Amino acid sequence: MTDLPETFLNHLRTAAVGVLERIPEQLKPEIYTLAFNIWRVDYDYRHPYVDIGYNTESQYRLERRPEDPGEARWNYACWILEGFEKLGNVPEDPAGRPVYEAEVKQLGAWFDSEDEEDEGEIDAKSDLLRLHFYDAVIDLARHLHADGVIEKTFGRPIPVVVFDMDCPGWELHATEYANPPGLIKEFMAWQQAQLPGS
Repeated sequence: MTDLPETFLNHLRTAAVGVLERIPEQLKPEIYTLAFNIWRVDYDYRHPYVDIGYNTESQYRLERRPEDPGEARWNYACWILEGFEKLGNVPEDPAGRPVYEAEVKQLGAWFDSEDEEDEGEIDAKSDLLRLHFYDAVIDLARHLHADGVIEKTFGRPIPVVVFDMDCPGWELHATEYANPPGLIKEFMAWQQAQLPGS
């Protein structure tokens, strides 16, 4: 018998509830969006993690500029970016590491050493690892909305912005898939206004 969750997604769902519960109560009324920030240890796709963070009205007021108040509100570069719990294939998530590695090995996406593999095969497996993690994080956000975890935690529904600093522009699609449509109207309007030709 093992204490490991059945899938990496199950692990994320369970662990994320704990992360949200640990947000200090006095901050919860200030938080207007959650931020699921995807990173990798040393840019290695075998070691992805997601910071479960947030931004606050206070941080927004601090960063706001009269010429573009939407930038401070919806551009993650203006947000609180540090000090959040990490979930994924990282030492900070000892329960998630073995589950993640076992799952991607079973999928055939893992590679042990860059020296022992063909470069094209490494690129293909890295793409699979990236997409697998993207799917898990987007599904996590959808699940937290559907199960009412976010609304229960904050007393109201708030959007989850999903982004990957190494893939600018992807957050538009990821965030759209991660949320009920009405919640991200303001985010989507600002993002689309930033697109070339808008």
